[in-house]
Amino acid sequence: MTVIRAAGPDDVDAVARLEDECLGADAWSEGLVREGVLGRLPTVTYLVAEADGQVVGHAVTSSAGDIAELQRIAVAPDHRRRGVAASLLARVVDAARRTPADRLLLEVREDNSGALSFYAGQGFVEIDRRPRYYTDGTTAVVLRLPLGRGCGGS
Repeated sequence: MTVIRAAGPDDVDAVARLEDECLGADAWSEGLVREGVLGRLPTVTYLVAEADGQVVGHAVTSSAGDIAELQRIAVAPDHRRRGVAASLLARVVDAARRTPADRLLLEVREDNSGALSFYAGQGFVEIDRRPRYYTDGTTAVVLRLPLGRGCGGS
């Protein structure tokens, strides 16, 4: 069983390892992860997915005004396709709906067809592209999910 919870100080090393393992050259440093997990970045929230006492995934969000942004979602390779990302995303969306934000934005590598399909299945739509966004020059696809108020929501 996977539990989604707020990240705490004891999770910094595990989250930093997942960053390296899942995001490679685009991984955030352990120092930046530590600052976020410890609450030193005022708009940032970290969640972790825990299975059998191990951190197997994490999500990072920020919220400011009418925009919430999913900055990161990563799942350990041996725990993928088990609903971990969907569980993390559901918590992110639920939390974003409790803020003044009317939309949740994120960027995905244009060559990540699995992630693009996953987010489309969750109701996200493409709204823009950012050329050469990633370290290796890959374009980012910007996706939006309305949160029920304004911005295309009901």
